[in-house]
Amino acid sequence: MGAKRWQALLICGPLLWAVPVSAQSVKAGIEAWQKADYSRAVAIWRPLAENGDADAQFNLGQAYRLGRGVKIDLGPAQVWLERAASQGHVDAQTTLGLLLFGNGNQAEGARWLKQAAEKGEARAMLIYGTALFNGDGVPQDRVLGYAYVSRASAQGLAPAKATLTQMDGVMPLADRKKGLAIAMLKAKTQAKAKPASKQAAKNTPRTLASREPAASPPKAPIAASGSGWAIQLGAFSKRSSAEALYQKLSSTPSLAGKGPLYVAAGNVTRLQVTGFGSRSAAAAACAALAKSRHACFPVASKG
Repeated sequence: MGAKRWQALLICGPLLWAVPVSAQSVKAGIEAWQKADYSRAVAIWRPLAENGDADAQFNLGQAYRLGRGVKIDLGPAQVWLERAASQGHVDAQTTLGLLLFGNGNQAEGARWLKQAAEKGEARAMLIYGTALFNGDGVPQDRVLGYAYVSRASAQGLAPAKATLTQMDGVMPLADRKKGLAIAMLKAKTQAKAKPASKQAAKNTPRTLASREPAASPPKAPIAASGSGWAIQLGAFSKRSSAEALYQKLSSTPSLAGKGPLYVAAGNVTRLQVTGFGSRSAAAAACAALAKSRHACFPVASKG
């Protein structure tokens, strides 16, 4: 799913406000954003995004996705993220992949996540690797999936460590060794190909990815043999309401290691949580949630 650790940016002097919006930089928009002046940030980024700046496109997509400075609207959010992702913007590829994957479009989401994963982005490696392991939207390849997740775990991503532990419990030692060998080879190849620009980017932040908790990866459950059950927590007129409820309940013990599925049905979005190995396991989770006054019921799921 997270990316919650980002440094505050330096605040420029009052002369910044005298500069025309169209002439300002992506970084100026971030400074406005960090001061909670979201509308100004969006106004700064929009002309830059329209002129093809990938960082501005990504930030504008984030603004629409989060509903800051503009109304929440996943349509334009996806458009701007796609424009940035098509230019090779890793954060945009990851965020777009997560957005599509969480919205039930696993195949297209996996396509973007793979591109970011090949560049070593930890969140992308976790979700894409889990998709490979489960055969979720991509042809199943447990060894390759293990390789990606192990690399994400090696970068310190906590959900990846938990997922790797699950994989270790169901995967033969010989296959795990093959996966680790692939992971080491990919890491070496990437290290040789990667330009020494990371420090420069760190010194001049231009994107919001690591400052936005909402960009953290969703939980990535490992599908157990014979799994195919979910619980449905409700139907909502707005997808954002379904997302808010999942965020509220995702830390409860009965949903640990389970991922959300947002199912569009006419004018409503159904919130389901997947990853239960049997109907009885799903029913037990509902019984536990009922104690905190959250009603749900088991439903058959594709995974």
